[in-house]
Amino acid sequence: MTAEILFASLQLSAPELILAVGALVLLMVGVYSSERAAPVVTGLSVAVLIVAGLWLVLNTGDGEAYAGAFLSDPFAKFMKILALIGSITVMIMTIGQAKAAQIDRFEFPVLLLLATLGMLLMISANDLISLYLSLELQSLALYVVAAINRDSVRSTEAGLKYFVLGALSSGMLLYGMSLVYGFTGHTGFDEIAAALTAEGRSLGLVFGLVFILAGLAFKISAVPFHMWTPDVYEGAPTPVTAFFAAAPKVAAMSIFVRIVIEAFEPVVADWQQIVVFISIASMLLGAFAAIGQRNIKRLMAYSSIGHMGYALVGLAAGSMAGVRGVILYMLIYMVMTLGTFACILAMRRKDGEHVEGIDDLAGLSQTNPFMATVLTILMFSLAGIPPLAGFFAKYFVFVAAIEAQLYGLAIIGVLASVVGAYYYLRVIKVMWFDEAKGEFARTASELRLVYGLSGLFVLGYVLIGGPLGNAAEAAARTFF
Repeated sequence: MTAEILFASLQLSAPELILAVGALVLLMVGVYSSERAAPVVTGLSVAVLIVAGLWLVLNTGDGEAYAGAFLSDPFAKFMKILALIGSITVMIMTIGQAKAAQIDRFEFPVLLLLATLGMLLMISANDLISLYLSLELQSLALYVVAAINRDSVRSTEAGLKYFVLGALSSGMLLYGMSLVYGFTGHTGFDEIAAALTAEGRSLGLVFGLVFILAGLAFKISAVPFHMWTPDVYEGAPTPVTAFFAAAPKVAAMSIFVRIVIEAFEPVVADWQQIVVFISIASMLLGAFAAIGQRNIKRLMAYSSIGHMGYALVGLAAGSMAGVRGVILYMLIYMVMTLGTFACILAMRRKDGEHVEGIDDLAGLSQTNPFMATVLTILMFSLAGIPPLAGFFAKYFVFVAAIEAQLYGLAIIGVLASVVGAYYYLRVIKVMWFDEAKGEFARTASELRLVYGLSGLFVLGYVLIGGPLGNAAEAAARTFF
């Protein structure tokens, strides 16, 4: 590798380098500072993420780096900006909540930075080896973050479950990669696609494809690899759960799209069957399993499983319209989820106790009308009620499925949406029609800002959907 090629590679991966260097520097800042370093490190972490995001927005260079293992293209840039926005928002929400959630340690923002670094590398991965390394970098940080509150049995249990099941999924992913390498002789996505076009598929390669998709399905909480999600969402500290529900899902869905559309495009008939199956299973389980939930974090876990199923409807189409639908779905889902978790973080009694029961929202319309109104808008949007953003998210993926003649998938998706609307409407009913049980403490300004902006986005999507749709189409055109 010549000096010019190395310099070009470093320039293309500058956002990742900013995060890596920033995380190491902030680790040293935390180690050599007093015990009260956490707020300073959190603030500096937000600054590092913003700098990385600005570099992505202002630098227009595209191309391959590090001998094709790393790829910078419009799709990668769009999804990276989305992941960075998710990470920045969660860190801002954490600033005033860290002490109450018992995560006020400087290691927390550093681990989030490292997890975000893994996400950005994963989104740009163009090789099975770089995919695995980036995924593990993200996962190792998330395992620790899930169990960061060592004094909580629930948090420790959540971290242990996530670690054990994550290790299982990593093993499946690695086994699938070894099979694909064995039957194609390549690890690069472009080379795998070329080998499949020239030689055709074999049974061993299909097995490898199944294992790879199983490992990635775990990362997006798709059925049947969803079992960790409700327990981890409930057990982990709420700021951690908010992070789990947003940015990592965007990164995992991005690599899911890239690997099937780019590397396995010649065997579309094989992976399409797998994606259709996990999509239907996720939508149905997400719709029916959430009905009996009483804890709002568990409700959001099943909601997340269902929404990943809806996003996969677009991917199953295998078309540009389908990928565009997935991109827009992940954007809208992330905004709705972050707004909802900002409301959940605001569920704190005046004595400082955080509550998570849906029944604890009783009478919120009388005690905090603004929060009740925003949460109502977000619940309607999650249910897919027009003309809110959630309706358009589902509309785009269902239209893509219909254009691809996947009529059964689209019909099941619509029916699952109807069932899922029940548990979102129940939350609204509790807030507006039940008697108030007590009043929440005054909401922190950063939480009000996050859920206020989320509600505004969801409500005003019909006005800004055009430019976002064009940006998503430009990103989707990368593959076609």
